[in-house]
Amino acid sequence: MRKLSLIFTLNCLISCNMNLEAPSAKKIKKELVAHNDVRVDNYFWLNNKNDENVINYLNTENKYTKQVLKKTEDLQKELFGEMKSRIKKDDMSVPYFFNEYWYIKRFEKGKDYPIYTRKYKSLENEEEILIDVNKLAKKYKYYNIGGLSISPNNKILAFSFDTLSRRLYSIKFLNLESRKYYKETIQNTTGSITWANDNKTVFYSKKEDTTLRVNKIFRHEINSESKKDILVYEEKDDEFSTGISKTKSQDYLIIYSRSTLSSEIRYLNSNKPKEKFKLFLKREDNHEYSISHFSDNFYIMTNSKNSKNFRIMKCSINNTSFSNWEEIVPHRDDVLIEDIELFNEYFVIVERHKGLLKIRIKNWNKKNDYYLPMNGETYSASLGTNLDFNTQKLRYNLSSLINPSSVIEFDMKTELKKVLKNQEVIDKNFDPDNYVSKRIWAKSHDGIKIPISIVKRKETVLQKDTPLLLYGYGSYGITIDPYFSTTRLSLLDRGFVYAIAHIRGSEYLGRDWYENGKLLNKKNTFLDFIYSAKHLINKQYSSSKNLYAMGGSAGGLLMGAVINMEPELFNGVIASVPFVDVMTTMLDDSIPLTTLEYDEWGNPNEIEYYKYMLSYSPYDNVNKLNYPNLMITTGLHDSQVQYWEPAKWIAKLRDYNKSKNHLLLHTNMDTGHGGASGRFNALKEIAMEYAFLIGLQNDIL
Repeated sequence: MRKLSLIFTLNCLISCNMNLEAPSAKKIKKELVAHNDVRVDNYFWLNNKNDENVINYLNTENKYTKQVLKKTEDLQKELFGEMKSRIKKDDMSVPYFFNEYWYIKRFEKGKDYPIYTRKYKSLENEEEILIDVNKLAKKYKYYNIGGLSISPNNKILAFSFDTLSRRLYSIKFLNLESRKYYKETIQNTTGSITWANDNKTVFYSKKEDTTLRVNKIFRHEINSESKKDILVYEEKDDEFSTGISKTKSQDYLIIYSRSTLSSEIRYLNSNKPKEKFKLFLKREDNHEYSISHFSDNFYIMTNSKNSKNFRIMKCSINNTSFSNWEEIVPHRDDVLIEDIELFNEYFVIVERHKGLLKIRIKNWNKKNDYYLPMNGETYSASLGTNLDFNTQKLRYNLSSLINPSSVIEFDMKTELKKVLKNQEVIDKNFDPDNYVSKRIWAKSHDGIKIPISIVKRKETVLQKDTPLLLYGYGSYGITIDPYFSTTRLSLLDRGFVYAIAHIRGSEYLGRDWYENGKLLNKKNTFLDFIYSAKHLINKQYSSSKNLYAMGGSAGGLLMGAVINMEPELFNGVIASVPFVDVMTTMLDDSIPLTTLEYDEWGNPNEIEYYKYMLSYSPYDNVNKLNYPNLMITTGLHDSQVQYWEPAKWIAKLRDYNKSKNHLLLHTNMDTGHGGASGRFNALKEIAMEYAFLIGLQNDIL
């Protein structure tokens, strides 16, 4: 092993009493060749967290970041205190009823983790604690519950947990009568657990060791060794992943295989777990579908036959061939179908029209067909927990940029609603009426209008010196709807404006919106964000000196691409767990998720995609530019975006940066892609990021 001094050098000792200079990583030339094209990566050596030199380098970066932010330490503590104080310490979820029990997740004052409980038949009955995660997490720096699943006879709890933040979960089984654990522990699973109806058989999924692609489904019998488990399905196409679930009816087990643009389903009667799964419909390119079961039929959400925004069809459980499918809700060019929920008398459809979510309620007898009333243009809605077919009451969730989230029960027969819970904001100064939100539209490079959701305090004046944080994501068809955040209040109450750019690559305006922001159209995503920022400047909502940007994961790629294209557009940028070394990652099919994402980014083994991806890959396009102030965050155990991508990026940025702005890297040495576990630990990282923004705005840094 090489000496530390051969790997990196520090230009000066890091001390608050001296002029700080950033760590300088040693260059070790590495040539990467594809399509007869040679790329030189001087920081490839950082791709080895088992090397103590790499760990030492990351620790040195952390020390440097801490020293640069030293003047904000009191502010960080203040922000953390504010954020923590707004969270109700003894909170609990809205109880839901399933299979004779009411289930509740609650938090106790002073504790970071939830306690899962249930009550038999009536909420007036005595509480039974299923598991107290606080006790389970005591020995670990990181602890996360992946899933809980109770046997149909209500006697056995199966739960999964991750202690490394790499999204590899172990499964244990607890006898709820004796309170004793069964002997086996199933390791390295995805965390999902699905029971058959015999109370002794469970199904679970596992990942490939290197790529972490979910590729196998196993059957396990309780109280047996996991090495004897039966492989019931293996997904051999490396562009697909798989998983298993159970229908709402509890009658069928569902194995699904998915790629970005295609899906395939197998099904099995839950009462016959040892029989062979049946194929529902063979996979085809560009055909995505999902199924629900009710009575004698399967109901299918499908984008087949030029139905890119999806339509709803049904077929008999005895004949699932496509020729037997019957359309019940047609495709519409201007409406995206996102979800469905089935009941005995009603079925519910979640639709998106002009970017706004709508919940549509239809009666099976076709007499009633109406939409739940929604107000404004900056809200988020979703279906809640609806496990009972035999009810006329629908649960859904609603929040907005200014209103905390609510769980609402809507009577589909009487059309009356009841708020079951409003998120409490423990802050005597908080009043939704003190804030305003709106949606505006910016024109992008090609004339397409981009929606932007904005929130601010009423008294905050929109002008050139107003600080504004613009958030973006724009990948995988994932839509970032306007939602309420208690942590965001700490920015808004300090005069910041917060905005979400609903750029192409999401499905905010339907399936076309996604398809025009991926593959060979990916640059639309970056340009949409840039033009959204320029629109805000042109309308004098802010100025480059006071404008900030933020994105994580694929949104971190967005940040990296944008600052290469327009390095002086923002004063500061936060890139969380950023996917920035696009070419190296996508050319390495041993890296987690690579092959699964060819339909999103393209396969760089094909020259056309190689050239296009190379033209925007943030790491490959770092140049001699005046880069903005930049905070990059990552987790050492990240399985989604490996830590070395941001580590290499910061090193290369320092080589080329012509400005005197701060370039900071913070690596959480105990966590992965999702950050710290627990309700409060994660707030410390948010407080650090907000302190960075506020520090820049107030010239503290």
